[in-house]
This record gives sequence, structure tokens and C-alpha cells, in this order.
Amino acid sequence: MTLLSDILTFNQTFVEEKQYEPYVTTKIPNKKLVILTCMDTRLVELLPKSMNVKNGDVKMVRNAGAVITHPFGSIMRSLLVAIYELQAEEVLIIGHYDCGMSAVNSHATVEKMKERGVSEDIFNTLSYSGIDLHSWLKGFDDVQESVKNSVEMVRNHPLMDKKVPVHGLVVDPSNGKLDLIEEGY
Repeated sequence: MTLLSDILTFNQTFVEEKQYEPYVTTKIPNKKLVILTCMDTRLVELLPKSMNVKNGDVKMVRNAGAVITHPFGSIMRSLLVAIYELQAEEVLIIGHYDCGMSAVNSHATVEKMKERGVSEDIFNTLSYSGIDLHSWLKGFDDVQESVKNSVEMVRNHPLMDKKVPVHGLVVDPSNGKLDLIEEGY
């Protein structure tokens, strides 16, 4: 059996037995909050528990490193939609210590891509098209500075409601302790 078939088999039972009922909520976050955080596996359950966040309380946006790399990319769009369409009234950007993005080496990542079959022609085409792949894949050196940069990008976005507080925090993935980096009030 494949991982996908295991998931689909479980899902069928989950739906048939109505195990979803405790999670029924609306699309509007109860706590009027949108959170951008990292996709790290250690945070999936730890972060919400450490913040007393339950299903339906917040809009949760995740990516590698909790980083906003482009002011008009999908992460910023998600934050703006949460604010203007889904009634979020505050933004939390939460990075974490020991983040994998702090160790990303773009050259090593490109080599892994090549090992898996991405051809040199693709990399040449990207380069000739003006795409700086190494800059795009680059991680960060300091999680606190990374969080500050993302907070500033949201606060200064031309489409952002300036009355919405944008906060920056860093969580310890070993125990859930939150460190306040930027207060948005």
C-alpha cells in the first residue's frame, strides 16, 4: 500500500464515522488573527498548543522559514485576504530557532535537483531569463532578523491596512516558548 492509499483509506473511515464533527467551524477566525509561520514538522501541533489556539481560532499560513520573499507573492496575498475578506484584525509572524532555512545552501540544493534529474539546460534557461536561483533559494542567517524583515514587509506593504498590528515572534521548537521580537501595537 502507498502512503496516499493509506491516507485515503483512513479518510473514508474518518468521514463515515463523522470524526470531523468536533472540528466544524466557520471560515472566519474566532480570534481575528492570521499567523504566518514555518512549515517545520515540530510546529504543527506544538505552536497552536503553546498559544492556546484551537481549530477555528486563526488563519494559519505556512511556508519554509515563515519568510515573505516577494511583496506580491502568494504569502502576502494570503495575509491580505485574511485581513480584508476573512476579518483578521492582527498579524503574527512566527519564526523558530533551529530553522532548516538557516542552513539552506542554494548550491547544495541545486546539486540535489540535478541528481534527481533536473537538467543543466533548465538551469541555463533560468539564468538566461534573469532568474537568480541562488538568491531565490537562499535561507537566512539570523531568524530574528528574518522575522523583522517579514514584519516590515507586511507593515509597509502599499495595500496593507496601517491600523492592523503586525507582530513578530520566534518560538523554541523544543518547548514552545515564544520570544517577542516586534510588537505591532
